[in-house]
Amino acid sequence: MNNPKAPNQSVPAQATSSNNAGAIKHLEQAISSSKHWYIALLEAIGLWTDGEETCNGRHYQYLIDGEAFDWLLLAERLCESVGKLIPEEEKIALLFHGQPPLKLSTEQFKTLIGSTKYRQYLNYFYGVTVEEALVLAVQEEIRKEKRILGYNKEHNLTDETYQRIYGATRPELLKGFRREKGYPRLKSISLTELKEFTYWLFKYRLKNCDKARIASDTKKALERLGADGSHRGLVAAELEI
Repeated sequence: MNNPKAPNQSVPAQATSSNNAGAIKHLEQAISSSKHWYIALLEAIGLWTDGEETCNGRHYQYLIDGEAFDWLLLAERLCESVGKLIPEEEKIALLFHGQPPLKLSTEQFKTLIGSTKYRQYLNYFYGVTVEEALVLAVQEEIRKEKRILGYNKEHNLTDETYQRIYGATRPELLKGFRREKGYPRLKSISLTELKEFTYWLFKYRLKNCDKARIASDTKKALERLGADGSHRGLVAAELEI
């Protein structure tokens, strides 16, 4: 039996496919023709075809589990490909703070990147972004509870958080995830594997929690995103489950 490749293992360099080279060319030409760079970027994302690639020694996984689209990672890759054609401050605001230079409606955003990628983007938003926010929200709840009770130490706060949300500790869940995926049990975890693990946790929670609890937790996470300004929807309309 062959050992599957772990997400954080090195991958041989690959040439950019012709379709994706066309997407980069479109981005360059559109910006040079005075189209707003953000609109051109979303159009280029709509033209992109590969779910993952290796470029300049870095492996990019844009599609998690074949269904969750990390569009900001692809946006980063495309921005890097056109260098100084994109204003640095606006690029940083988008990639690091989730703040686009233009406010678009849901339909505009969906039309520019395509309906398939939009559905996959929603999978990523709820399965990774919202799931991360849920962990932070519950962690803060536990921290406040401990403060009220007079406990200042935060020993095993992470495990307690995961136990409350998923019914198991983080190491137990990570072990189950890696066993299911056939990944090696390493001491560290890469960013790519962490995103995949988070998406796995999202589906684990949907499978093992009742609908009322799922709705309540999702609302809690969305409120957390709104409260700290980290809403990554990047469209004007509210997202719905």
